[in-house]
Amino acid sequence: MPPERLWGVVPAAGISRRMGGDRPKQYLPLAGRTVLEHSVTRLLEHPAVTVVAVARRDDDPYWPTLPLAADPRVIAAPGGAERMHSVLNGLRALPAADDDWVLVHDAARPCLRLDDLETLVSTLAGHPVGGLLALSMADTVKRVAEGEVVETVDRNPLWRALTPQMFRYRLLREALEAALEAGVVVTDEAQAVERRGLRPQVVAGSADNLKITHPGDLELAELFLRRMEAGA
Repeated sequence: MPPERLWGVVPAAGISRRMGGDRPKQYLPLAGRTVLEHSVTRLLEHPAVTVVAVARRDDDPYWPTLPLAADPRVIAAPGGAERMHSVLNGLRALPAADDDWVLVHDAARPCLRLDDLETLVSTLAGHPVGGLLALSMADTVKRVAEGEVVETVDRNPLWRALTPQMFRYRLLREALEAALEAGVVVTDEAQAVERRGLRPQVVAGSADNLKITHPGDLELAELFLRRMEAGA
């Protein structure tokens, strides 16, 4: 059964240096909307999601122009220097109870499948820690130093972390605050929780849940979205 209350946080304060466009990648057009609108809407499509907090820069000129900015199920929060700061600000903006669940989803992952989201929510509903969507490694993995292969790494225990990542509100907030106090920059929410000695559960996700990083990813994302609309 899904949890009684489920919230969302989307960190969207990045400036996207690798994309090289005229605006941050979350505001690039994709299939009639911006990338960010697709990503946030994916969370809002789940019936258990109460509100989504979007953490964006205070001087963001694009956010106020989006219909999302006027959606009563979406609230704005201040962005931070790093992802962890934005997520923490998003958590602080939510009127959530300690034991409520929170989904943290990348602003640049517009192709989340609703059935993957439902699997994540239903699988973790009774879990003591929480967890994340992830994808097992299919490629051979090399450890490299100075441009040369040092060794081939066993890929069997390796998974690529995706989003959403789903944790109890208080647990995640305290885990991020502890990392911040220790001066540790965590790259995702699971890492913050792992620092507490806890073991998040992995829930297998889909390969089309890609993160927009390079210009060619937009074309691929549009293809994935068309397939989803067609029920593929």
